[in-house]
This record gives sequence, structure tokens and C-alpha cells, in this order.
Amino acid sequence: MAPPARMLRFVDVAQHMPDKRKAAERRRDFGEIYAEFSAARAAEQASRCSQCGVPFCQVHCPLSNNIPDWLKLTAEGRLEEAYEVSAATNSFPEICGRICPQDRLCEGNCVIEKGFESVTIGAVERYITDTAWEKGWIKPIRPPHQRAQSVGIVGAGPGGLAAAEALRRKGYAVHVYDRYDRVGGLLIYGIPNFKLDKQIVERRAQWLADSGVVFHLNFEVGRDATLAEIRAQHDAVLVATGVYKARELQAPGAGLANIVPAMTYLTASNRKGLGDAVPDYDDGTLDAAGKHVVVIGGGDTAMDCVRTAVRQGAASVKCLYRRDRANMPGSLREVHHAEEEGVEFVWLSAPEAFIGRAAAPKGRRKGAVREAVGSVRSLRMRLGIADATGRQVPEPIAGSDFDLPADIVVKALGFDPDDLPAQFAAPDLATTKWGTLAIDRRSFMTSVDGVFAAGDIVRGASLVVWAIRDGRDAAAQIHRYIQAKAGAAAAEAAE
Repeated sequence: MAPPARMLRFVDVAQHMPDKRKAAERRRDFGEIYAEFSAARAAEQASRCSQCGVPFCQVHCPLSNNIPDWLKLTAEGRLEEAYEVSAATNSFPEICGRICPQDRLCEGNCVIEKGFESVTIGAVERYITDTAWEKGWIKPIRPPHQRAQSVGIVGAGPGGLAAAEALRRKGYAVHVYDRYDRVGGLLIYGIPNFKLDKQIVERRAQWLADSGVVFHLNFEVGRDATLAEIRAQHDAVLVATGVYKARELQAPGAGLANIVPAMTYLTASNRKGLGDAVPDYDDGTLDAAGKHVVVIGGGDTAMDCVRTAVRQGAASVKCLYRRDRANMPGSLREVHHAEEEGVEFVWLSAPEAFIGRAAAPKGRRKGAVREAVGSVRSLRMRLGIADATGRQVPEPIAGSDFDLPADIVVKALGFDPDDLPAQFAAPDLATTKWGTLAIDRRSFMTSVDGVFAAGDIVRGASLVVWAIRDGRDAAAQIHRYIQAKAGAAAAEAAE
């Protein structure tokens, strides 16, 4: 089939996503659920773009991706050019094409969405970059000239990696420090394979290494070196650690065994999938096989947890959320996938207490045995008046309590920052009242000269695409800072 010769084909071409594996099949493994577009189908779907004068898809993309441009190039069969346009604003388009909640961002704001269904932007974005890798169009970075200065980046997650790419393109020596044993942060340990195959992340990490970025893994700032010591080694430092500390749930019985934070649960599953020895998984503690699982929360992390439990072979998986479907903070597309796979959503319900069971959990290691959770006592809720954010506040309904059986309870209630000044041995590092790092919003610099910060550690837990945007913007400000310092030094030397 030849590429379409014209655009605006939404009036005669229906929306079509890549083929999706049947729920019964995908429940049995952690493989990605969507197949690849064919060249003809990708071109056809791209041709549905209306090429509008004010592209709302671009306006609502945190990266301001030139979406209409690369859709038109795809429709015309000019894929290499389409990739160049896509990569100009996005460090990892093949990752965003897989994990971004497009239904809330670009696709959800497509001007043809009402009545004609939106263009399948995310699927085309993924197709373009996967094809670029397959064709060998993506080459390691070779800067026009190598600068004398170096930048240290703390955190090998999406924000840190985006900054590393941008700074390497400008010729800086870039060193990335991360406490984990693999590059990727949340992309590796927090997001399951069925949404993002780990080989996709590992391919990008290797590309950055081939481009000259130096990774220092199993390196923890505060343990292996203080922030001041890292700063002394580089002309500037970027802190892009993300936020991982789980928000706690204050309720009777919250200290029972087998009530675990979402990242603990997801990390164990992802590590197991990577072939690691994971004691808490191998002894059955974090393996949901044959168990009743209750996940508390309504965001994308909660969706990752419920869908992981399904694939582990749980006897039942329930998602407990205090608001209704319309007020879910996560992607409704993810909710739909979860329901297809057998997850039961218990809407307008919140935990009141956790009830223990008499028997110790099977397989617990010696010295770790304590009473385990057996059920979640919950209350029905109703939505009251709206708060300052415009969302209706859930209110408990008296006498509406009920119990849900639970062998594992996963808390997916969001994340808060660690105490970085204490952790990094950097008491001069200022924080906000929320515990995030305080920065100058224009320069991205913290209270410590030459130390910048970006991503979730500044804005709080957010989307990967926002971390990429922040990393790229911070890199631009770091470049400006270093060059200003170099210019001032040169002027002083000339006097």
C-alpha cells in the first residue's frame, strides 16, 4: 500500500490502535501488550491528523513535541525525517510512546477527538523510533568539539538521562552517579515489562555509554562521597534523584506483615524478571501467586501493581479507590486494560483498618515472622463538596464498613522526597515545605552554587515526560552557567 497522498483523512479513516494481545494470553506473561504498527498502517493513522493551525496536541505535551510535523512526514513515508523531528524535542520518544498517558495529554486534546476519535499519536511515535533503531539511523553522539568542563549528575532516571544526553551533545564530559546497579531508575525498577520492555531502556543506556557518558553505578551520594565532594570534581552538578519514599497510611493494623509499598512490590517483580535473586520474592512474601491482593490507590502506579499481581497468578486482585472512575488520577486506558485482565475496582471505598490472621505467613525467613494481614476493613464513601483544587472531597458513609480478604496489601498512595540534605551530608541544600529541593525557577540552581536540580525531586512525583522536560531545561541552564563562569575567568585572566 502506497503512503497516503493527503492528510485530514479522519473523515474516512477510523482510529486504529496497534493490534492488542487478548487478555487471556497477556495475563500469562510480562510481554508488551501491543504489537508494532505496519508501515502502511502507521502511515494511514498518521494521515488522520488535521494539521490544525493551533495544534492542541502539541500545546498539551510537556515537551512541546512537533507532533503534526512528524505525523505528516510519517504519512508521506519520510520516516527518517520524522524521527529527526521527534528526537529534536524528546530524548526518549520510544519510551514516551509506550508509557505516556496520551489519553490525558496529546491524544486527549486532539481537536478531532470528539466524534472522530483522536489520532493514535503515541503508537505512531513509538513506531517511528523503533524503526529508527531497526534501520540504524540512531548513532552515538559525537560532539563537534570536546569541552574542558565536566558535569556530574546524581540519578540515572529519565530526568538525569535526558540532561546527560543534552550536555553530551554540547561536548561536556558527563558523569552519572546512581545508587542502583542498572541505568534507568524508575524506568527499570518501577515500570513493569508489559508497559516498557527493559531492553528498550538498556538500549538507550548503552547508546549513552557509547556516546561517552560515564556511569558510576552502585554509587550512593552520602555514603560513597558527599555532595560537596562530587561538586569539587565537576564544574556543575545536577541532582535528579526522583522521589521514592512511600506515603504512609495511618490506620489500625498498618504495621502487619505483607502490607508493602508499591515500589517495594514492583521492584521485586522487575528484579525477578531481570534474572536477579530476590529473597522477598523467592520466599513467597512478594509473589502474589494464589493470593488475594488488594491495591490501595488510583494512579498509574496502582495500575502497574494490579496488573503485575494478575500476571503473578493472584487468586483475586482488587483496587480500592476512595473516589469514582471519573475522578481517577491515572490513565483511563490503563484502567480499561486492568479490567480486561480481571482486576476488580472497588470504587468509592477507603481502608479503615487492617485485620490480621492467626497463622504466620508461609515461607517467611527466620527472625522475620510476625502477624500478617488477612483482610482490609473498608468504608463506603460519597463525594462531597469540591476543595480548592476543584475535586470533590470523599466523605465516609457511617455504618457502611465491609471486609475484603487480603494476603498482600500494596500501598500505592504516592511518593514523597527523602531528606536529601541529611542523606547527601549537605546542610546548606535548601528544601521547600514539602521536602522537595528549592530552586530558582529560571536557572534551576539550588541554594548551593553550581548545584542544580530537576525532575520529581523539585516538582514532586509526576510523569516521566515532565522529568525529561525538566532534565533538558536544566541542562540548558547548566550550559549557560558554565559558559558564564568560563567567560568571567577568561576576562579576569586577560586583565
